[in-house]
Amino acid sequence: MDREKILARIHELKEKGVEVPTDQMIKTDEQIEGIRKASLVNTKVLDEVSKQIRPYMSTEEINEIVRIKSIEFGGQSAVYGYEGYPKHTCTSINDQVCHGIPSKKDILMPGDIVNVDCTTLVDGYYGDSSRMFIIGETSKERSLLCERVKKMLDAAFESLVPWETTLGDIGYIINKMATSYGYSVVKEVGGHGVGLEIHEDPYVCHVGKKHQGMLITPGMVFTIEPMVNRGKRYVFLDASNDWTIYTDDGSDSAQWEYTIAIFEDHAEILAH
Repeated sequence: MDREKILARIHELKEKGVEVPTDQMIKTDEQIEGIRKASLVNTKVLDEVSKQIRPYMSTEEINEIVRIKSIEFGGQSAVYGYEGYPKHTCTSINDQVCHGIPSKKDILMPGDIVNVDCTTLVDGYYGDSSRMFIIGETSKERSLLCERVKKMLDAAFESLVPWETTLGDIGYIINKMATSYGYSVVKEVGGHGVGLEIHEDPYVCHVGKKHQGMLITPGMVFTIEPMVNRGKRYVFLDASNDWTIYTDDGSDSAQWEYTIAIFEDHAEILAH
């Protein structure tokens, strides 16, 4: 990609009053290749979790898989020690929306649904994604929630057209699909720029208005990671650890996440 040409067009659009990304949000080809490498490792780590996850294992065992495989595949967990976070991954079960902390005491039971969220650091670059796992046989409601949230993420990704789609379009698509199923979308936590740091601008809200918000341009790298509740959208932070977010009404929540790069004529999933 011709970064200077992209920046010149962005600056022209800004002069016309269009909300556009900052120069810092536009990655170079070299940076995107570094993010791609980290994302490939991140995906391989989650593939390994997929192979080993099972009923009656502890979430600490998942943490160990992520820790060991991240190193084995040439990287390291990026979240360990991040702002004091004590583990190598997040494991969020049932009504935990995100940032569930692995523990030997948390045992995956048949019927549970769990999100495993990984961020991997390789040679100074970050890849980030998460998946939902159904443990054994579960209820139709939980199975549909996991399936439908994945469809929302895929629909949002498929809508991405460089120089046309906005961040508001992403939120509009996800929220419209969620409400059609009787679900609600969490607003307090969302997607984000990623690659040179774990969290970068822009913030990607999963509730939005059509054609509103920042224009999506080539060179951007960000996550889309809808967190969708089967009940109300309201959430609370666990005061005992200052990390884990739960649904306020105890309803189930599901989340899927991709790291996505925007090129001149297409969007590409780097980590899934």
